[in-house]
Amino acid sequence: MANQQQNQNQTAAGTNIQKVRQQNAASAQGQSQNTEFASETNAQEVRRQNQQSQAKKQQNQQQ
Repeated sequence: MANQQQNQNQTAAGTNIQKVRQQNAASAQGQSQNTEFASETNAQEVRRQNQQSQAKKQQNQQQ
């Protein structure tokens, strides 16, 4: 019976269903747990860094 109870709390892959539900609820409320969202990424800064990287790469290839 204990094994059956454990199976109800886990998927076939062993994922803890209750923990996933808690994380989903926290995420829906904006209380992320060890997650990063795209809204936290400064796209303009990333583009600037990519341009600098490409420029350095091209400069190194010319040498």
